[in-house]
Amino acid sequence: MAQPQYTNIVVQPIIETIQMALLGTTLGTLVAVPFAFLAARNLVKSPLVRGGIRFFLNLVRTLPDLLLAALFVAIVGIGPTAGVWTLAVFSFGMISKLFYETVETIDSGPIEALQAAGANRVQIIAFAVVPQVVNNFVSYFLYTFEINVRASTVLGYLGAGGIGVFLQRSLSSFRYDQTAVIIIAILLVVVVIDGLSNILREKLL
Repeated sequence: MAQPQYTNIVVQPIIETIQMALLGTTLGTLVAVPFAFLAARNLVKSPLVRGGIRFFLNLVRTLPDLLLAALFVAIVGIGPTAGVWTLAVFSFGMISKLFYETVETIDSGPIEALQAAGANRVQIIAFAVVPQVVNNFVSYFLYTFEINVRASTVLGYLGAGGIGVFLQRSLSSFRYDQTAVIIIAILLVVVVIDGLSNILREKLL
């Protein structure tokens, strides 16, 4: 059986994993929002600008998260910082696509009304676009956060911080009692976060 004190040792890496996922998702979302607006067909009429942005977003999404983790570990070293940047890039690629597809489905009436009134691009986005998509944006943020909590566990195998580092160590040393504690802890965290996220998304949509 796992030593009782090991259960307490696992708590801090679990918290670190959640913090990594939350910070990475937040950073990726903040960068994704302006790119989503630039990629939306109903906001940017220039095919050249829109096509260039979409090509870049497609390029980012083709990068596997494990490759990103290995790259950031090489750049910033072993630790949670590499995990945060990996999840930020992954979140950026995923959320930007979801966001601009949502923007393209909004009602064009408020946009046309503000354009007729002489509103500039920033005012149109703030008063005609954002109110229509904010709930969807929050829902996609929560969904990506769920994915990142699970992904951060795997990233730990490459030294990107979080509970995955402890999982890798326990398996390498054949301490399956410790492995069982880690897996149970991960399962509980994922179930709780998924449950809370589902409740919030149902209220938003």
